[in-house]
Amino acid sequence: MARPFNYGKLANEDYFTNRDRESKWLETQINAGINCMLISPRRWGKSSLILHTAKRMRRKNKQLVFCFIDLYNIRSEQEFLQLYSSAIIKATSSSFEEAVKNVKSFFKQIIPSVSLNPDPASEIELSFNWKELQKNMSEVLNLPNKIAHQKKIQLVVCVDEFQNISFMEDGIAFQKKMRAHWQAHQHISYVLYGSRRHLMMEFFTKSSMPFYKFGEILFLEKIAEEHWVPFIVKRFKETGKTISGALAAQIAKLMENHPYFVQQLAQAVWQHTSKKTIADDLTQAIEELLDQYTILYQKEADMLTNYQLNFLKALCHKETSFTSTAVLNNYNLGTSTNISRIKTALQNHEIIDVLGRQVSFNDPMFEIWLKKRYFKME
Repeated sequence: MARPFNYGKLANEDYFTNRDRESKWLETQINAGINCMLISPRRWGKSSLILHTAKRMRRKNKQLVFCFIDLYNIRSEQEFLQLYSSAIIKATSSSFEEAVKNVKSFFKQIIPSVSLNPDPASEIELSFNWKELQKNMSEVLNLPNKIAHQKKIQLVVCVDEFQNISFMEDGIAFQKKMRAHWQAHQHISYVLYGSRRHLMMEFFTKSSMPFYKFGEILFLEKIAEEHWVPFIVKRFKETGKTISGALAAQIAKLMENHPYFVQQLAQAVWQHTSKKTIADDLTQAIEELLDQYTILYQKEADMLTNYQLNFLKALCHKETSFTSTAVLNNYNLGTSTNISRIKTALQNHEIIDVLGRQVSFNDPMFEIWLKKRYFKME
């Protein structure tokens, strides 16, 4: 086994661990035709969970078709509609020839241009005349339901980084159009997920937003330490190495059970281990990762204001009452009204995650770097 731990890529098969409850919940909703929204910070495993569930469900039901759409770099309605229609056609076609046939069959009011995309992950690409597309947007938004009905399949449309819809020129108006069409689809389940939790929560929990109560919401949680320990121990054992439960627990605890970073640190420790992991292997692995990311972290810190850095210092010291007089004075945070602005700015930088009164770092390794190398707390 060349790499016992996986991060930066979708975790599947042996790399996938302890999301059984969430996977069963997702499967139940999809089978019932209910739309699902998954909310969690970046790198908590949303995409891996959905892919794992899709593979399991496809083995049981061959009439079930999953379509995956990533809005990572989408910033306009035209870009969305072209990507959306291309992904739907690709997911419901077994070949390029069938895709061309489906385009001719399912588009009546507008005729898109069809081309082969050199990216092997996206074999077909549709493009539209924008003026014509604006007049006939319904044909694109209704495309998945029309195809599913005619082909007698159940289609699951999975949209990643859904919060990017809000960055469009008139995001609210476009959301209203999407909601008006999608809520009428009888043969489709939509799975919407994204990495900016505060934006996603606003999308689905704020009554004034178009996608309010569009379906069921799952707030994805971290994988508990009790599940990480046997997983880490098992992966070491399968490669002829051993690690104690105590050291495996320490890896999970240091990374605050964050799926991406637990696997990253475990991999670094594994690389330092000869046969049996010792405490020094963990120490060296952490220092190696800090060295590796110092330039990135330093650049991140240089972009922050003094108030923002002072807030992070207070967070490193495990302060929780940020608006108290003592904390405001001890960390030079200004007035209590300033705290809200600081939190918002750090959220937008994707440095912290805020859930109610709980504030945490999105990157636990960045927190360690701040403590050890920037604020010199350790």
